[in-house]
Amino acid sequence: MMHDLELIRVGKTYPDGTVAVSEFDLQVSPGEFVAFVGPSGCGKSTTLRMVAGFEAITHGDIIIKGKNVSAIPAEKRPTSMIFQNYALFPHLNVRDNIGFGLDVKGVARKERDAKVDRILDMFDLSQFADRKADRLSGGQRQRIALARGLVVEPQILLLDEPLGALDANLRRVIQNELKLLQRELGITFVFVTHAQDEALGLSDRVIVMNNGQVEQIGRPEEIYGSPMTEFVARFIGANAIFEGRDLRQDAAGHSILTAHGRITGHASSDLRGTSAIIAAVPAEAIRIGARTGDQSVPNRLHGTIDTKHRIGSICRFKVSLSNGQAIDVETASRDRHVMALAAGDHVDLDCPPERVSLLPTHS
Repeated sequence: MMHDLELIRVGKTYPDGTVAVSEFDLQVSPGEFVAFVGPSGCGKSTTLRMVAGFEAITHGDIIIKGKNVSAIPAEKRPTSMIFQNYALFPHLNVRDNIGFGLDVKGVARKERDAKVDRILDMFDLSQFADRKADRLSGGQRQRIALARGLVVEPQILLLDEPLGALDANLRRVIQNELKLLQRELGITFVFVTHAQDEALGLSDRVIVMNNGQVEQIGRPEEIYGSPMTEFVARFIGANAIFEGRDLRQDAAGHSILTAHGRITGHASSDLRGTSAIIAAVPAEAIRIGARTGDQSVPNRLHGTIDTKHRIGSICRFKVSLSNGQAIDVETASRDRHVMALAAGDHVDLDCPPERVSLLPTHS
């Protein structure tokens, strides 16, 4: 199968020797929505700019629709890029902002106007067509930027933090519109974001980066529920992390000895020969209840509630364990006993083994 986008050992090293991206391999299927996430400076935006042609690669190959575009300038690549600041022209009206890319490509006036009119209708912007872009709201400017990127009919749409300047409510609205639009058009989207919820909620696959390298590529549920590296476990979500040693395996699975006793889980990666191991448990996987004194339950921890925040049926607890470690627990339980728990209560915390990931640690 021909991929829409393929990166083969792509790397970027700056003249001072700084490695921005190292040996990046990726295959993106037609119509796929992939998201890059990671801390600032991890290389995700640099990778996007290399795909767009705005940043030269040091080595490797960038393939779009079977064609090597590594040496092709940005304006001749079958991509469009949308930036966080929208990059709209304040002196142009909405119609001319959207049509700018078509003008650069030399599209005939009649065809250009027809394309612009169609996309104005699609984004419900027709009533603003003659208004200057700087007189519109943030949400409207975002739609103009999307319309301008799509009107040139790119094979791949590249989005670099496109929702970062929006307030929380508007951001959620545009997120929903963006996913529906991508499904309707069937265009491949490559999306860079700092927001984990965007990456996990919008994409078909997530690429987690750190220090210029790929830590893990997988479906959102894989990234969240089965981290493959310590970095992913600590970066994604609100995992409780327990350091351990003395790896054992029996009928119940793998287990490690921690400060809280043995914790059993599943090995997300090869642990052979590894002496230092962590157990990672998602906050919402931990079951919380009043202290019973029963020590026989596997993966049972004990703690004291520090804080409790309730939003509807969702309760978020901060719990201090016996050794002083504080962990997050989130529950949607409607059990009245759980909902009645309060700061200062002594509680049992049960970690289902099937939700516990055991990983090698580099600390």
